[in-house]
Amino acid sequence: MSFLRVAESSDFPIHNLPFGVFSTASDPNHRIGVAIGDQILDLSVVKHLFTGPVLSTNQHVFTQPTLNSFMSLGRDAWKEARADLQRLLSANEPALRDNKDLRKGAFVSQDSAIMHLPAAIGDYTDFYSSRQHATNVGVMFRGKDNALMPNWLHLPVGYHGRASSIIVSGTSVRRPQGQMKPDDAKPPVFGACKLLDFELEMGFFVGPGNTLGEPIPVSQAHQHIFGMVLMNDWSARDIQKWEYVPLGPFLGKSFGTTISPWVITMEALMPFAVSNPVQDPKPLPYLCSDDPYTFDINLFVSIKGKEMAEKATVCRSNFKNMYWTMKQQLAHHTVNGCNVRPGDMLASGTISGSSPDSFGSMLELSWKGTKTIDLGSGHQRKFLQDGDEVIMTGFCQGNGYRIGFGECAGKVLPAFQK
Repeated sequence: MSFLRVAESSDFPIHNLPFGVFSTASDPNHRIGVAIGDQILDLSVVKHLFTGPVLSTNQHVFTQPTLNSFMSLGRDAWKEARADLQRLLSANEPALRDNKDLRKGAFVSQDSAIMHLPAAIGDYTDFYSSRQHATNVGVMFRGKDNALMPNWLHLPVGYHGRASSIIVSGTSVRRPQGQMKPDDAKPPVFGACKLLDFELEMGFFVGPGNTLGEPIPVSQAHQHIFGMVLMNDWSARDIQKWEYVPLGPFLGKSFGTTISPWVITMEALMPFAVSNPVQDPKPLPYLCSDDPYTFDINLFVSIKGKEMAEKATVCRSNFKNMYWTMKQQLAHHTVNGCNVRPGDMLASGTISGSSPDSFGSMLELSWKGTKTIDLGSGHQRKFLQDGDEVIMTGFCQGNGYRIGFGECAGKVLPAFQK
């Protein structure tokens, strides 16, 4: 228990302690903080209290404007930081509890903080690792008999995304423009996307990287995974449909990807690990790992239109619906010798379950626009409209506490006009 008052329904109890980057109106410098209840502990103010064998000589990482340096230190440093933070914030530890001057400078109300991207993201890779989502999309576009491509059950399919357009929760997204071909019998047209969609995903940050040419074995992949965030990988379905053959998504995806600001560490999530899905056929040896690395994370997507008084939940899913694990994704990503670096982000792909209310995109919820999505009070959607706000949340439920992710939210702005 912490000496700070933390509501039982809070996303950020002492069991969680996620890392993020914030500033305030009075101090615009970006600095690293840890969420506890409705407060942020400014680690640049209390860095001298990290006196363990790893962090005592690396206290400077908590004065950096991003988490990259801290993440690069590896799992021993992460575990040491977590232990120090849980001790410093506990009800029985006087170092912070009884030092009023230190507490005054060290804690910032989350309501008064401005959140930023937690890392300088050098590279971003998006996978396609939910079997139900891949099946749904395949049925729509290729038919039931060819729903999954021949490679899908043998490797984690992915593509390289655009890191420069990853944005933090609360940032608006402008409706993209591009080429589309709404009528197969006519030439393509240019204009604003008409089939704008969300994709419910989760992303993870790489800690220590690997040397170019040296793969990360699946048995050691967890040593390189720092923590997770919620992700909305916005999608322009009509632009994507026309452009994606033969090289995959481009302008239909690169206009914006929203992530939640707090990085939930894998140490906080490990109590919620569940057995990995049965994979048949059995993957090749370099992808085989029996260690549970699938997680019971409840996920929700809501939409609030500009004409709506309340948001409406349209999706209830769970991260345990993933077929390929994060360890397998990282091992596959590097098996050819590709190097990853601290702060790189890898994403799950759309997370869909087996029931229609667990589908993680409007493409699936509306079944390619053939059905309407009921938002209540007479409001309906097939795809997103200008002014719509998409809010994603998620949490793991413990005994009397939850490990939450906060919000991943963004509002749709009209297409750019000169």
